[in-house]
Amino acid sequence: MTTAEPTPPRRRGRPGYDQATILHTAVELFNRRGYDATSMGDLAKVLGVTKPAIYHHFTSKEELLKAALDDALDELTAVVDEAARRQAGTAYERLREVVRRSVEVLVAHQPSVTLLLRVRGNSAVERAALERRRWLDERLAELVADAVAEGALRDDVTPTLVSRLLFGMVNSLVEWYRPDGAFTPTTVADAIATVAFDGLAR
Repeated sequence: MTTAEPTPPRRRGRPGYDQATILHTAVELFNRRGYDATSMGDLAKVLGVTKPAIYHHFTSKEELLKAALDDALDELTAVVDEAARRQAGTAYERLREVVRRSVEVLVAHQPSVTLLLRVRGNSAVERAALERRRWLDERLAELVADAVAEGALRDDVTPTLVSRLLFGMVNSLVEWYRPDGAFTPTTVADAIATVAFDGLAR
């Protein structure tokens, strides 16, 4: 008497097209073609699946956009929030660490951050993302003000402007940084912190 072979478990969906893969591909398309110019049909064609296969994971193109923008913002929000709440260390030390870690977050989430920097508030999802960016600017400005009060930073530049300039320097990486290029994330993070806080003069 022979023993029957066990029935292999049934797979759900096509292999390789999980939620993360769909989101990654969508972000690439949004960045290349523009969010408004990209349809769910375009995404399905690139993935080689039907639109219902995508809707199994995301109910709409707007939900895809929200997931992408959250990917860009969640870790950075945690970095800034932790620095703002932490009591250990000076405000200057925490501010400098935020700048360094912001570089690391951007490099790790560069496609999503690129998309974030292109939104203009044309939908509720985009407006919510812009509101979160304003919150980050405000918290960083408060940290700058605290560092000024400590006497660690000069007091003749408005903290709000300093905050925007610091984030602007970090965000500029989306235009030129490549993971396979000459500079590691640590090298870039150190360089930006050095230029921002120590300057270039000998």
